[in-house]
Amino acid sequence: MDAPQYPPKPSPGDAVAVLSPSAGLPGVFPVPFELGLRRLSDHFGLVPVEYPTTRRPDASPRERADDLHAAFADPAVKAVFASIGGDDQIRVLRHLDRDLLRACPKPFFGFSDNTNLLVALWNLGIVGYYGGSVMLHLGRPVRMDPYTADSLRAALFTSGPRTLTVPDRITTAAGDWADPATFTREPDTEPATPWTWHNATRRVQGPTWGGNLEILSWLMMADREIQQPSAYDGCVLFLETSEEMPSAAEVYRVLRNMGERGLLQRFGALLMGRAKAWHFDKRYDARERAAYRADQRQAVLRALGEYAPDLMAVFDIDFGHTEPQLVVPVGGTATVDGPARQVTLTY
Repeated sequence: MDAPQYPPKPSPGDAVAVLSPSAGLPGVFPVPFELGLRRLSDHFGLVPVEYPTTRRPDASPRERADDLHAAFADPAVKAVFASIGGDDQIRVLRHLDRDLLRACPKPFFGFSDNTNLLVALWNLGIVGYYGGSVMLHLGRPVRMDPYTADSLRAALFTSGPRTLTVPDRITTAAGDWADPATFTREPDTEPATPWTWHNATRRVQGPTWGGNLEILSWLMMADREIQQPSAYDGCVLFLETSEEMPSAAEVYRVLRNMGERGLLQRFGALLMGRAKAWHFDKRYDARERAAYRADQRQAVLRALGEYAPDLMAVFDIDFGHTEPQLVVPVGGTATVDGPARQVTLTY
């Protein structure tokens, strides 16, 4: 399979669609959603356009797919944003008009459950963007994180290579969106630890593929969107885990099964996101957060040791469910330079 192609990018002043292909949470939590819409306009100069199911928690998979089709088919809309993730986008896949999507390629921004659509676009030869959540990152209390905003602006409006950096600080805990006080103060943060490198002996370049580990495991269980192992030869795999905070054992099992399927061995390098290590039902302190991330790292290394012992890996890059959030082009070129300890993404 040829590497996916970058669709045309928007410019300030353009209209962009804002959809809910997974969950209509803007209808439940309007405050972060409307804050995100204002920042799309005020910070990025874009004109957000909502669709019928954007604020509907009860929208059917067919209705959500219809909104996607309408947004991609509209020549006035220059990019498409998911409001947030969820857990039901896999049921939208069967309703996608793939010929329409292929004929009208546009940048799609989303993460978490939007792994479903991003992988489907990858299979159609279209680069998408893992990141840019309207509610979570654009709708961050008080202000967008500057590191997030800088990455999103680069993904939206620029082309060419961009070398990644480690942020100064990362968010540790979030407020309850149902509590108005949440939006009066910035989330708690702590200093960011540096990346951890494994087998950093060479330089690898290839198109990216991946997303949220749990969602990819669902796609494999449902036998949806996963190609033959040879389709991923030389690609750079990127993975991260969600706010559900899967155990180290579960992370190992998913990667083990990818190895058994013959997938894990095909990639040229692995980029592993910094694991989200706090949620409302797991309010970990600093020691517990560090231990959770260390356990996950060891689980990944165990799977690599068994199935891809020579694979180069970089841990704790800030994409996915992290805050701040780097936007990763899905199907775009990544260069992982072990000796130089550098990761470069091409937007």
